[in-house]
Amino acid sequence: MLHIGCHLSSSKGFAAMGRQALELGADTFQFFTRNPRGSRAKDLDPADAAALTALLGERGFAPIIAHAPYTLNLCGAEEPNRTFARETMADDLLRLEHVPGQYYNFHPGSHVGQGIEAGITYIAEGLNAILRPDQSTTVLLETMAGKGSEVGGRFEELREILDRVALGDKLGVCLDTCHVSDAGYDIIGDLDGVLTEFDRVIGLERLKAVHLNDSKNPTGAHKDRHERIGEGCIGLEALTRVVRHPALRDLPFCLETPNDLPGYAREIALMRTQAET
Repeated sequence: MLHIGCHLSSSKGFAAMGRQALELGADTFQFFTRNPRGSRAKDLDPADAAALTALLGERGFAPIIAHAPYTLNLCGAEEPNRTFARETMADDLLRLEHVPGQYYNFHPGSHVGQGIEAGITYIAEGLNAILRPDQSTTVLLETMAGKGSEVGGRFEELREILDRVALGDKLGVCLDTCHVSDAGYDIIGDLDGVLTEFDRVIGLERLKAVHLNDSKNPTGAHKDRHERIGEGCIGLEALTRVVRHPALRDLPFCLETPNDLPGYAREIALMRTQAET
């Protein structure tokens, strides 16, 4: 069975997102932990979090994905920026313990001219500072498109981070189809080869979730511009191979396409049909 959902607004609370996901035909979803362009988080309602936890169990949801705000940069050039990222992520992880056993996804960051080695070092240091042995949330490094000074555009960069974190069992990877294509990995013509390379460098056991997106740009463009399913350069045929692939099909897939809720419902239904035919 395909586990698929989309990105939802958390403005109405945790349990409301779970109910909305069900209305869309989803059995997972993603949400921002706080304003994606800012730092403020709503006060957490433990009863609301408990209601979502119960709903997830009752309706057989796959793990859901909390997404860190885009403003965080664990490898920023200025120490105050790195401190802000660490403190925000630590707070998010504490809050997520109210909905135990889920995923927390973040963009590794941009080294902003310091060099990839410095970026990797800072990211690993940040994760070592915030991960706790008793946390139930798995933190996911997202594969990136490699634009500008982004860290994570190559599998080897993610592996370097994973190797330097003491609590490695608290970490995994989220593969974004738009990002890996834009980074130069040929998921259109050689999905098996890309996954073989991922397994060689990182290990498929580390792959915990997939962001299912088409791309406005061709393979290797390093642009990171998402498109609706079947309307971009990756295409429906290639994305169908992704959801059908035996190494991926049991993972939670999350749509981050430029859509409204009815559009997400159509894409969820489309990909369920594609996965089953």
